[in-house]
Amino acid sequence: VQLQASGGGLVQAGGSLRLSCAASGRTFGSYAMAWFRQAPGKEREFVASISWSSSRKDYADSVKGRFTISRVNAKNTVYLQMNSLKPEDTAVYHCAAAAYYSGSNVRPDYWGQGTQVTVSS
Repeated sequence: VQLQASGGGLVQAGGSLRLSCAASGRTFGSYAMAWFRQAPGKEREFVASISWSSSRKDYADSVKGRFTISRVNAKNTVYLQMNSLKPEDTAVYHCAAAAYYSGSNVRPDYWGQGTQVTVSS
C-alpha cells in the first residue's frame, strides 16, 4: 500500500482544513487507517484512527470534538476534517495503514509522507 497525503497549509487559529490521503492498491478497504502528527522537537503522536468499515473511530483527547476522520473505500481515500484549529495543532501530519484496528494503539504497517499544517495565532 502506498499512501499520499495532501491538503495541508497555513491557516489562522479557529480556521479549518481537510487533509486527504489517497492509497494505492486493491486492498485499501481491508486496512484500518490512521492519522499521526509530529511537531518540531516532539515525538510523533496519534491523532485519529478508523476501522475498515468506518464502524469504529478513535481520537486523541487533544482533538476530540474538533477533528473528524472518515473514509471512502470506493475512492481509496481517508480524510481528516480539522475544525477550530489551534496553534498547537501545528505539525507534519502523516497518514498510515494498519492490518488491524486497535483504536489509539493502532500499529501502522505502512506510512505516507507528511503534509505540513501550520496554524497561526
